[in-house]
Amino acid sequence: MFKTRITEMFGIKYPIIQGGLQWLATSQLASAVSNAGGLGIINALSFATDEEFRQEIRKMRDLTDKPFGANVSMLPMLGDEDLYNSYFEVVIEEGVKIVETSGRNPGFIVPELKKAGVKILHKVPAVRFAKKAESVGVDAVTIVGFECGGHPGMDDVTSLVLIPKAAQALKIPVVGAGGFADGRGLVAALALGAEAVLMGTRFMATRECPVHDNFKHWMVTAKETDTTMILRSIKNAERVRRNKSAEAVFELEGKGSTLEELLPIISGKVGRDAYLSGDLEKGVIACGQAVGLVSDIPTVKELIDRIIDEAKDICSKFGKVE
Repeated sequence: MFKTRITEMFGIKYPIIQGGLQWLATSQLASAVSNAGGLGIINALSFATDEEFRQEIRKMRDLTDKPFGANVSMLPMLGDEDLYNSYFEVVIEEGVKIVETSGRNPGFIVPELKKAGVKILHKVPAVRFAKKAESVGVDAVTIVGFECGGHPGMDDVTSLVLIPKAAQALKIPVVGAGGFADGRGLVAALALGAEAVLMGTRFMATRECPVHDNFKHWMVTAKETDTTMILRSIKNAERVRRNKSAEAVFELEGKGSTLEELLPIISGKVGRDAYLSGDLEKGVIACGQAVGLVSDIPTVKELIDRIIDEAKDICSKFGKVE
């Protein structure tokens, strides 16, 4: 019922893709998503070395025989191009057939990935970047709205506007991200012109996600207003959980602090410690407004099955419109 160019391109049952959650998108979560009919994604930057990443890909293959992908984010703050280039080499050498890229123009790596038969899904926060990605040869784009956790760009445009704009402007398939958590969102995204949804925040509140239970339980009670935007001052806006660390970043940004001065709070290592330790005030914790739609902590399969059932029910109600 929900066959799209994305499901056909990636060989998946449902048009649901798991976000490349750094520190959390390991084989434990990603295999559960793939086994449930979606597209699970391993985050390369969750691993300190390319060899650790390679071993996680092999572990993934032990856990699922379904399609899966790898996220390689080319972060401006990473500062080490050789590192993410080595991750691309591992993707090719290990025969991973789907890669999600983000952070910068992927044009430099597209020919090499294409030669290896890899499908490329590039994540962007604006239609102008989506057009550029299409022009350099990616197979599909994910466009992220202002609602998303992590980095939604600087334009503050919602998914409701970005998805139809992108679908109209591009010939390649569009994946919608930012604000999606249930069957209602899936149907809405498809109606807007997307051919799949990508969810990060909602998958965090599942039993297979390795984030600490303290965080999962907070998500169940959280409101959509419990996130905030930081790092606008360095033009790298990020939506995170509203906590003491986010407030400290606000204060430093108000004083005109540099990236180097902000790093002790916003660095990936601090965020990793926060996710895994259960300290909800430590570090900045990426989280989208879809947290307001989280009311339980199901298994990944229970979540995906429920989303599809909800979507089918909604579609059936509109099946006899006159």
